[in-house]
Amino acid sequence: MNRALWRRGMCTRASGTNSTPTTSPTPRKFYVRPDQSGKVAGAALGTLLRLGTGALVDGYRVSFVKEPTTEEKTYSVARVAGYRVHEESKKGTWTRPEQPLEFWEFESCPFCRKAREAVTLLDLDAIYYPVTDRSGTPDTFRSIAKKIADDAGLEGRPRFPMLRDPNTGKVMYESDDIIQYLYQNYGDGSTPPLMLRMGFLTALTCGLASLAQGGAGGSYKPAKKAEQNLVLWSYEGSPFCKVVRAKLNELAIPHLIISVPRGSAKRQQLYEMTGTFQAPYLEDPNTGVKMYESAEIVDYLEREYALAST
Repeated sequence: MNRALWRRGMCTRASGTNSTPTTSPTPRKFYVRPDQSGKVAGAALGTLLRLGTGALVDGYRVSFVKEPTTEEKTYSVARVAGYRVHEESKKGTWTRPEQPLEFWEFESCPFCRKAREAVTLLDLDAIYYPVTDRSGTPDTFRSIAKKIADDAGLEGRPRFPMLRDPNTGKVMYESDDIIQYLYQNYGDGSTPPLMLRMGFLTALTCGLASLAQGGAGGSYKPAKKAEQNLVLWSYEGSPFCKVVRAKLNELAIPHLIISVPRGSAKRQQLYEMTGTFQAPYLEDPNTGVKMYESAEIVDYLEREYALAST
């Protein structure tokens, strides 16, 4: 399926948004704006607690290849003496879903983090519906999740993360079951990595990682609804991406994450689109804004979607 079709939203945007032309800032590698340093440091500590899980695609491998003599645009994390670092994975042997997976979850949930790490490891794309709005009104993603669960015959109150796979019709709870399902259907059928199957220790380190972020992305701030899903080129192991993800969750903005862990071929796609690679990269089809730099993305989301306090 064409990726443009994946980006179509499933909710209605309120009128009267603060749409203003936004110039994308020049991407700066590993730059941390001073007012965001605490958030980035907390997210980085969380990644360390998880031993970098979600930074590399499963089956990651690296090699040095000679640079082409043509003007070919090729992404590389580093170039040395006519050679470039070539990163890849074993993903070529895996089944790829025709449509993106759908998750109802929230950033600060440790069990949700486990599932997101699996999505990144398998280099899958997924639409995330943040369930931070607990008002109970029918149009919240929490209420929508309950209806989907009821229709699927799942008992009890909604639990998160909740996965719906439009490719198979499967709807399911329980992070461990979701991870096993993803590896069976979209991996090579092997056992998930150790960091995802240590039971209590996995839950504990994911919980500590959320605490390191100060629980960011777990509460709701009233916001306008987006007519179309935003698109974020991102990966779970990046602290800069985590800062943007937390803001998207705080504002309950649905978003398609295009996974770009180290070793993903989609890094080359973004490189060809923009002339460089850096994550996160945001595309907002509601306003036409496309931009790098996590701090400026957070400012943009706050300015465009957050409702003024009364």
